[in-house]
Amino acid sequence: MTRHLLSIDDLEVSDIEDIFTTAAEMHDVQKRSVKKLPALRGRTVINLFFEDSTRTRSSFEIAGKWLSADVINLSAKGSSASKGESLRDTVLTVTAMGIDGLVVRHGASGAAEQISRWVDVPVINAGDGTHEHPTQALLDGYTLTRRLGTLEGKHVAIVGDLTHSRVFRSNVKSLIKLGATVTVVAPPTLMPAGVADWSKEAGFATSYDLDGVLTDSRGVDAVMMLRVQRERMSGGFFPTAREYTVGYGLTRDRLSLLKPGTPILHPGPMNRGLEISADAADAIDSAVLDQVSAGVAVRMSVLYHLLTGEPQGNEGVGE
Repeated sequence: MTRHLLSIDDLEVSDIEDIFTTAAEMHDVQKRSVKKLPALRGRTVINLFFEDSTRTRSSFEIAGKWLSADVINLSAKGSSASKGESLRDTVLTVTAMGIDGLVVRHGASGAAEQISRWVDVPVINAGDGTHEHPTQALLDGYTLTRRLGTLEGKHVAIVGDLTHSRVFRSNVKSLIKLGATVTVVAPPTLMPAGVADWSKEAGFATSYDLDGVLTDSRGVDAVMMLRVQRERMSGGFFPTAREYTVGYGLTRDRLSLLKPGTPILHPGPMNRGLEISADAADAIDSAVLDQVSAGVAVRMSVLYHLLTGEPQGNEGVGE
């Protein structure tokens, strides 16, 4: 693996497979009464979050603590950043305290990469603007692999607010690397500019017709619903919430179009009744809570690989 994890582009297929192998071992820790491994004992990781987050920050915090690292959470609110300190000064101040790793979430695309140029410790991108969210894509791929066995030749539909979604951008790259066929579906107003050129280059399909994708001869082997990110919109992307749901929501009727055993994913938090119905969110094939559980295991694996430099998780993880 590279020194940092800023993008899925940083990973070869063998790196992703190594992360999944180690994550599978670390997933078992969740079943233990004492959830601790000594792998990162004596290491300090700072979660530096300039955007609000519940599940990603908590997931990284639990992952670090279960590896016995000392984990400190810092947010922009209440820090020197809120007093006008520059991003560079904040980052250099934090890393000067002798930390071993930095997990960064920031509202600006490219912020994590910029930070990685200033510091000499591994940086993990926990989501930057509308750019990428690589650990979310890894946990999604890991979840699908556990459900489907392999992603080679499987057809995955990614549906929803593509324009504002870093999850979509990382997942397209990750799923294609793992051998899946990907179709992205969105209303024209939420289809990113330039996606036509990107889709030809990367090898995924685009569609405005969700019903057509779900009922074509291939069907889908998994469907990933994306959150409608109203906080990133200035309005006018779709007429009403009801019209969006009718066109692109995973409703009860569309749920019946899926083959039994088709995993339903959503990165959360979910807008029930908008992009996903309660029937779909709570369906027996819903993998939403599996994603949350997998997130801890995958982030344990990523922290382990980056902070120890070990290519495999079998040695040195310890009991």
